[in-house]
Amino acid sequence: MRTCFASTYAGRRVLVTGHTGFKGSWLVQWLESMEADVTGIALDPATTPSHWALLHSHAADHRLDIRDADAVKRVMSRARPEIVFHLAAQPLVRRGYREPAPTWATNVLGTAHVLDAVRETPGVRAVVVVTTDKCYDNKEWPWGYRETDPLGGHDPYSASKAGSELVVNSYRSSYFNNTGAPLLATSRAGNVVGGGDWSEDRLIPDLVRSLTAGKPLTIRSPRATRPWQHVLDCLSGYLQLGQELLAGRRECAEAWNFGPEAEGTRTVEEVLRILQGHWPMLQWQVTNQPQPHEAALLHLDCAKARVKLGWRPVWELDTTLARTASWYRRWQQDASLSTEDDLCAYVSSARRLGLRWADA
Repeated sequence: MRTCFASTYAGRRVLVTGHTGFKGSWLVQWLESMEADVTGIALDPATTPSHWALLHSHAADHRLDIRDADAVKRVMSRARPEIVFHLAAQPLVRRGYREPAPTWATNVLGTAHVLDAVRETPGVRAVVVVTTDKCYDNKEWPWGYRETDPLGGHDPYSASKAGSELVVNSYRSSYFNNTGAPLLATSRAGNVVGGGDWSEDRLIPDLVRSLTAGKPLTIRSPRATRPWQHVLDCLSGYLQLGQELLAGRRECAEAWNFGPEAEGTRTVEEVLRILQGHWPMLQWQVTNQPQPHEAALLHLDCAKARVKLGWRPVWELDTTLARTASWYRRWQQDASLSTEDDLCAYVSSARRLGLRWADA
């Protein structure tokens, strides 16, 4: 797959923070399939099993906390990346309620540490900072949020990701606004699913664990509505954005939404029923216990990425959930991975759609 993204990443020095996480491990797999020279900065994987450990990647693997500014600078200086994808974060809403100060420190101060290291590392040309759709001041409108809508966040996680966006805006204005400075953008995606996620308090990992334990999953908010997408859909957006920044397109150094088509915005219960169609053994029940606040409705408007980048999601929700269920079923049957198969199938689907980044 070297030719994806016009061979932009072939032989390119790329640094990925958060590479041991769910999204980060899939991103490294894709980058390595394009023959990129990848360095990772992350904590140890938070779960056993972990997708990262199962992939047996050849990336340079540095285990450190992005709250350690000096350590981040040392690795950045040695790796000399041309582009940085910053994914390292505390990514869970309910953990944010339990651990608010560490969540703020990781998501806000950690982002500042990464950008400070970029400032002091010659040769960095582009930075993509990954935040979340939850960074918007969610009024639970029925229409999608655009990149120009106000930032906010009720809970510590969401608010800290809005804070990360403000850090990026500040660094872009204060340090990265001169000719020749790295181009800096942020990307906001919806609820991401796919094989290899074993995180706590996420719908599909919890469902898989409940199946393994032989118990029905207890769900909190069956009518909560989210934009669901396969991990490869948001990663294709990050990689395409990175390609544009490396090409020197200064107008792309801003915020971008990468979400699903309208049909991908569904309730939790609808997602479970589609999944059950592909994996009939799945069972769940609804709890009546009080829960911490989480938004009931959230939707992204991705018209900007469609018009200006030519980006669009590849897999519809049914395909996304079918591939996800198949990944976990195969893992449970013989501990083998479908990651490479899913990646190849995704790129083939993108080529059939005529997407520019997938040209062979």
